[in-house]
Amino acid sequence: MGSTLVAWLSGLDIPQLERVLAARADAVSPPEPRSFGELADRLQRPASVALVLPGLALPHLQVAEALAVLGPAPRAALVDLLGAEGAESARGLDAALGALADHALVWPDGEGLLRMAAPLRQAWDSPLGLDAPLAQLLADTTSEELRRMLVALGVQSPGNARQQRLTALVDHHSDPGRVAEVVAGAPAAARELLERRAHSEGEQPGFPTEFILGVPQADSEPGARWALERGLLVQDRHRYGPARMPAEVALVLRGADWHAPFEPAPPDVRTASVTSADVDREAAAAATAFAAHAASVLATCSASPPALLKSGGVGARELSRIGKAAQCGDMVVRLALETAYAAGLLARDGSRAAATEGYDAWAEREPAERLTVLLQAWRTLPLTPTQSRDEDGKALPALAGTAPCGGCVRARDGLLAAAAQLPADRGVTDPTELGALVAWFRPLAHPLPQDTTPFATVVREAELLGVTARGALSPIGAALKAGDAEALTAACQRLLPTATRTARFGADLTAVVTGTPSAHLAALLDAVADREVGGTASVWRFGPGTIRRALDSGRTPDAVVADLAAVAVGALPQPLSYLIHDTARRHGRMRIAPAACVIHGEEPALLSELAAHRKLADLGLRQLAPTVLVSRTPLDKTLAALRAAGYAPVAETADGAVRVERTRRHRAAAPVPSPRPPGGAPARRDPSARPAEASATVDLSSLATRLRAAPPTTPEPDPGNGIPFDTDTEEIVAGYARLLSLADVRQLAHAIDEGRPITIEYVAASGNRTVRTLSELDLDPPHLYAWCHLRDDERVFTLSRIHGVMPG
Repeated sequence: MGSTLVAWLSGLDIPQLERVLAARADAVSPPEPRSFGELADRLQRPASVALVLPGLALPHLQVAEALAVLGPAPRAALVDLLGAEGAESARGLDAALGALADHALVWPDGEGLLRMAAPLRQAWDSPLGLDAPLAQLLADTTSEELRRMLVALGVQSPGNARQQRLTALVDHHSDPGRVAEVVAGAPAAARELLERRAHSEGEQPGFPTEFILGVPQADSEPGARWALERGLLVQDRHRYGPARMPAEVALVLRGADWHAPFEPAPPDVRTASVTSADVDREAAAAATAFAAHAASVLATCSASPPALLKSGGVGARELSRIGKAAQCGDMVVRLALETAYAAGLLARDGSRAAATEGYDAWAEREPAERLTVLLQAWRTLPLTPTQSRDEDGKALPALAGTAPCGGCVRARDGLLAAAAQLPADRGVTDPTELGALVAWFRPLAHPLPQDTTPFATVVREAELLGVTARGALSPIGAALKAGDAEALTAACQRLLPTATRTARFGADLTAVVTGTPSAHLAALLDAVADREVGGTASVWRFGPGTIRRALDSGRTPDAVVADLAAVAVGALPQPLSYLIHDTARRHGRMRIAPAACVIHGEEPALLSELAAHRKLADLGLRQLAPTVLVSRTPLDKTLAALRAAGYAPVAETADGAVRVERTRRHRAAAPVPSPRPPGGAPARRDPSARPAEASATVDLSSLATRLRAAPPTTPEPDPGNGIPFDTDTEEIVAGYARLLSLADVRQLAHAIDEGRPITIEYVAASGNRTVRTLSELDLDPPHLYAWCHLRDDERVFTLSRIHGVMPG
């Protein structure tokens, strides 16, 4: 097959070859291939083919699946199987074949046949619900068995050689007329069985199987023996289970009217007329609102970094706090946090998610530049940022560090492709209908469990960001689809207004800012007022508490008035000026001094002496009244220092009574008996006891065998405890699962290396602790892919969240 691909590649012209290289950039990355043979080898690697499949549309996959059934076949056979006789279907088939050829997955050879890359054929266990061809199913059948099948069919054996008889049987079953004639003359039970098996498309073919002494009886159902004798069903010798129906027989029995599914055109959706001005206006409103909300969310996180859960991520309580402060919903908060984290504006700092230095520069930019950064991060996010529920319906935190999800990226690709394919000046009347188009353009994308309609979450995200508006693709979305950073920047600058640097102050003690406030204006108003409304227009409200907050931060009333007047449209309202100065007059009437203890007495001269004593300066004494001192040092240390300096103070209790000091006797705690190992034997042996009994239990032969099998050099010790790792897997697991003991690390690494089941104590992203039994372990740090027996499904586990390991 490689030679035919080489011949096809060598016959392409320059534009065609450029399309193939662009579509399969993963396979032609440096070092560059030096020949068509090397290029063909790279294009047919299973890993390279697997990267292409998620980006194919539904008709592309349907054509590839049909060709996987036919094998190398002419285009006419493919047309017949798909039922693509009409003009629209023919155009769709040509478009699908062209797309597959651009990816070097399907190509025509010099004999008029369509061939496909071998790894692509392996993408389906049973394409179109069909089993393997007859020749493959009869690979282990003896020549005598083939002769008996030919006799039962009434076909004369062409010779004694096994291959001759197999060829004759394959030729017979490939003829629809002859197979139909044989089935027409079958007993009623056999005919009903064959018809049912042929039409069980997409299901696991089978019928009740009886076991006698562990041997499956394939002919237990009426009619099965008759079909087995004629090769219409074939019993697999290497596995238990029902007999298998060859693909040629199933296709004949499905009838000439049956065709493989083929949807060359996307599903119909309801559309309405929409002008580019309408799209721009709505996209601008959505993008402006999100830019303002994102700035508020990140400003809140900068002032008060959200705490992370022990299991990782920002929990519901912190999300609610941020949303309340920024005046936006949970979905917007999650979207802003995830995109900002991906853009490097937020980072984990111990137990909190704090703003980075990059945030300070980002906050000073214009709204269009801010939004561009977040949009580029959203386009490549390996997850759906607003996913709030897992497959079990449990709440998920934000910034949880979930495993990368290629299907989430493909859902975004499908949405942009679907919106771009809508007719000009038309938009879907209901944005949720875009989900059906996403499923057509990217059938391998993953909808979320929380979606009430297909891909509802990603569609809503696109609306919030201004990527789609009025059911159509906006200029922002078009630039994202093209991957053009300059066009994206230009679209954002055209749609979003510049930052607002002034505010309108009202007599009702409010400040209104239209558009997105600048970083300086937002910081000033946040310092002296409370934000009530955010979005395309933001509202702050002043009050005695907000002014007092500004004065507490060190601002003077004149400085507050001057700062507000500098950003005001017109003069400041008189009620606001009165509020500032009235609050300032009452500010600081009472003062609170820090004190660890209080010293008081009846002699002012003595207390003045203590306050001026140089040797007592470290106590931090301060005289508040002639007979009162406060100390920054705790009572016991102050008492000891005064007595060491020659004074005779006494201590008081909290109620003012003199504290009586009694000498306490110090006694050791009762000895704790040493722990005993299982079986009741003492943990420590008497030094006088003879160790003969212990040494007798050691198997010297097995010990020597283990030592001989050990590596000649001692592994590098674990820096944490000095104990060496036995395998590389242990070292990898220990590097990520830092909460596990060395014994648990070794038990988990052994299960991974030996392919054995294991039971773990796991803390999910939602914070819930569960016990899971896992098998089919596949280590891909920092994640562990395994089959979860609790959920009966393949799941991804983060090594750092494994808190315990037990035998499976």
